[in-house]
Amino acid sequence: MRLLGKTAHSVLCTPRTLAPAGGVRPFWGWLNAVFNRVDYERIKAVGPDRAAAEWLLRCGAKVRFQGFDRWQHDYNGLPTGPLGRYKIQAIDATDSCIMYRGFDHLDGLEHVEEVRLIKNIYIEDTCLERLSKTEKLQDTLRRLEIVSCGNITDKGLIALHHLRNLEYLFLSDLPGVREKETTVDRLQTALPQLDIELDLG
Repeated sequence: MRLLGKTAHSVLCTPRTLAPAGGVRPFWGWLNAVFNRVDYERIKAVGPDRAAAEWLLRCGAKVRFQGFDRWQHDYNGLPTGPLGRYKIQAIDATDSCIMYRGFDHLDGLEHVEEVRLIKNIYIEDTCLERLSKTEKLQDTLRRLEIVSCGNITDKGLIALHHLRNLEYLFLSDLPGVREKETTVDRLQTALPQLDIELDLG
């Protein structure tokens, strides 16, 4: 089934920064919320990895499956095969419209080692708290990048201490982070093995 053509998808799912008069911005927010809706029956039918991949690509993100080098970005090109064959190993949500209401898709993922949250206008502290409290991610997630997410504050970053196996954290262009030294110290104390790279100005 074809959801949207590539061009139409990029137009629909791109966050709008300039809104003409007439309430266009609320429309895009509503549409992006629709893209983030969780269909629990779909998760049961196709498995958590396939359902999560559909959610992420629908929102403009990319996934890399275990055993593959290339990133999958075309919704209509998602591989087919036996249920559970393709496992998500990495998520690149750069410039995507993923938001908190879609994060239930992460619960069944058992192989995610890397997540990139870059230039996401809907990512906020509650998203990082939800991410860090997802039990399977606490075991598998090794690398996390958070860049140019204006709604992230120290509170959201501190919540990452639940990701007990996190090995690398890159933080850049986060204007909401006001106490970077204190926040980094708290994370480093909780996760001594964590390599934190900062570019916060």
